[in-house]
Amino acid sequence: MEQQPLDANEAKLAPPQAPLHKSDAEDGDENVKQLDECSSLYLLMQVEIQALREFSENRKKNKQEVTVHKG
Repeated sequence: MEQQPLDANEAKLAPPQAPLHKSDAEDGDENVKQLDECSSLYLLMQVEIQALREFSENRKKNKQEVTVHKG
């Protein structure tokens, strides 16, 4: 039994989806694989990214201290 929309507006907003073709499903699988790989790499890089942020902030602080001492 199909689920009927609650009102006419809902029917207009949600057109029925066409069935996926095999090539569309394969493209979707490839996109999911790429997304998984990207997210894994992103998570692996977080330690290095945090270290770079800390280094950058420490460098800025050190430059400010040197400027204050010279002035």
